[in-house]
Amino acid sequence: MGQAMSYQIDFEPVGRRVQVTDSVSILQAARDGGVGLAAVCGGVGTCGRCRVQVLSGQVSPPTPAELDLLDADELAAGYRLACQTEVRSDLKVHVPPASLTAPQRLQVEGRELPVAPAPPVNAHAVRLSAPSRTDIRSDEARLRAALPASDLPVDVAVLRQMPATLRAHGWAATIGLREGDGVVSIHPPDTALLGLAVDLGTTKIAGYLVELASGQTLATAGVMNPQIAYGEDVMARIGYAMESPAQAAELQRVAVQALSDLARDLCAQVERAPEDVVEAVVVGNTAMHHLFVGLPVRQLGLAPYLPAVSEALDVKARDVGLEIAPGGYVHLLPNIAGFVGADHVAMLLATGIYGADHVVLGLDIGTNTEVALRAGERLITCSTASGPAFEGAHIRDGMRAAAGAIERVQLIGDRVEYQTIGSVPPVGLCGSGILDAIAALRLAGVLDSRGALVSHPRVRRGENGPEFVIVEAAETGHGRDLVLTRRDVGEIQLAKGAMRAGMNILLKEAGLSEDDVDEIVIAGAFGTYIDVRSAVAIGMFPPLPERRFHQVGNAAGMGARMALVSTEQRALAARIARRAEYVELTNVPSFMEEFARAMVLP
Repeated sequence: MGQAMSYQIDFEPVGRRVQVTDSVSILQAARDGGVGLAAVCGGVGTCGRCRVQVLSGQVSPPTPAELDLLDADELAAGYRLACQTEVRSDLKVHVPPASLTAPQRLQVEGRELPVAPAPPVNAHAVRLSAPSRTDIRSDEARLRAALPASDLPVDVAVLRQMPATLRAHGWAATIGLREGDGVVSIHPPDTALLGLAVDLGTTKIAGYLVELASGQTLATAGVMNPQIAYGEDVMARIGYAMESPAQAAELQRVAVQALSDLARDLCAQVERAPEDVVEAVVVGNTAMHHLFVGLPVRQLGLAPYLPAVSEALDVKARDVGLEIAPGGYVHLLPNIAGFVGADHVAMLLATGIYGADHVVLGLDIGTNTEVALRAGERLITCSTASGPAFEGAHIRDGMRAAAGAIERVQLIGDRVEYQTIGSVPPVGLCGSGILDAIAALRLAGVLDSRGALVSHPRVRRGENGPEFVIVEAAETGHGRDLVLTRRDVGEIQLAKGAMRAGMNILLKEAGLSEDDVDEIVIAGAFGTYIDVRSAVAIGMFPPLPERRFHQVGNAAGMGARMALVSTEQRALAARIARRAEYVELTNVPSFMEEFARAMVLP
C-alpha cells in the first residue's frame, strides 16, 4: 500500500498554511489549521456557508450538493463548498469574509489633526420652473438657468439621470458642484452629499464614509485586500502584473471591486445609496496606487524603480470602475518615489510630522515599511522591505490577526503565558505575539544574539531543527503544538533589520544619532497592537524611553479622510510630497553593513 501524498493549502487572506494528506476535505484542512470556516450544517453540504474559491491546484469534481447550491458561473470561477471538496494537490484557497466564523481584526481608526471642512464638492439646491406649452426649454436649459454660472460643465451621467429625478421630485433637486468640474451629480432634494476615503493597503483596506459638508464620519469598515491571492507582497504583485496585460487588469479589477463592495457596505450601515457618494480619496503605496488606476508597473519592478506618476491625480470614478456616483471623481494623493507612495504622504499629513519643531522618526509599518525623519527643516524618507512576516506570513504557526491568534506572550520560568484574540483556544500567532515571543525568549537567554535557540525545557528538535513549544497540543484549538522555529526568528530578524537599517541611515544622513530622536511615531495596523517594549528588546526600535513612542493607528486612513473633506489639505499634501527628500537604500554604500548589524538581537 503506497504512502499517502502530502499537500500544502494556503488559506488567504487568513494567512494560514496547512499540511494535509490526499483526499482530505478543504473544510477538514481548515479545521486542522485553525481557520474558522462556517459550516452550519455540520459539513454535509446543505447550508452553503463554507463557500471558498480555489485559485490554483487540483481538487475533486463538484458533488450533487455543490451543483445544487452553486451556479455555473461560480463553479467556473473556482467557487466550491469546502465540506464537499477533496484535496488532490497543493492548493491556494481564497476564503470570502462571509465564510469565516469570526472576522479578522482590521485597524481603521487612528489619530488625526482637526480639519475645517472645505470639500471639493458642495451641495447646491435647485428648484426649477415646470415646463408648459409656453415654456418648452430642455431640462438642461432649465438646470443651467438655476446654476451659479450657466456655462458650468454638466457631466453626461447627470444628463442621463436628470429627467427622471426632476420629474419625480416636483422639479426640485440637490446637485453636486465640484470646483473646476461643474455639475457631477444630481439627487433628490435635501440630500447630504457623501464622500469615501480609502487606505488601499497591500494586505488590508480601510474605508471611511464621510458627510462632506460637516466632515463627520458616518461609518467605517475594513476588509482584506483580495489581491493577496496573487501575491503577498508588492514585488510579487508587480511580477504578476508584468507577465501580461490581462493579469495587470485582473489585479485592478479585484481591487476596484473590493472598494465598490466596501462603499456599498458602508452606505448600507447608514441606509444610504452608493450614488450619494460623489467624491473618493484613495491612498496606497505606489504599486497599489498604479494598479488601482490601471497604470503600468513594470518600471516599478526594475531599477531605478520609478513611478509612472508622482503628482496628485483626479480621475472619474467610472473610468476605473468604482461604483459610486457615476459623475464623481477619485482623488489620489501624490507619490514620493517608487516605493514611497500616497499612503506615506497621508500619514505625514495626519500626524503633522512634516511641521514638527523637534526630531521625529515616523514609521508606517506594513508589508512595506516607510520611514520618515523630520530634523530641522528637512523631511527625509525611505522605504524598507519589511515583508509579510509581521502579518504572520512565512512563520511556521503564523497567521493574521483573527480569533485564536496569540497576540501577547510572556515566559515565566518554564511556563508560557499568552493571550489570544477573542479569548478562544490558540490556533496560531499573529505579528504582535511573534514579536513578544522572540523578545521573551531573548530576555530569558533562550535565544542568542544570532537568533539561535539554546537549551531549555521547552526547546526540542523538530523536523527542521530546534523549535520552542509555545503551546502544547492539548491547549490549542486544533490539537497540534504551536511552536517557534529558528527559521521563524530569522524571518523577523530580516524584517526588523531592514526597518532599523532604514532608520539608522536616515539619521546618519541628517548627521544625528538615535539619542537625538525626541519622538517616534508608529503608524499602521501592526504598529497599533505591538508592545513597544518587545520591539525595543529585539532591536527593532532604538532603546529610547517609552514616553518617546506614540502609536497612532491607521494614520494613512486618517490622512485620506482629511484630504477628502478639504481641498486645502490636498494642497498641503502636494507640498509635503514635493518637499520630501527620498533616499534609495540600495544606493547607500553602507546599507548592507547597517542591515547586517540591525539583524542582531541585542
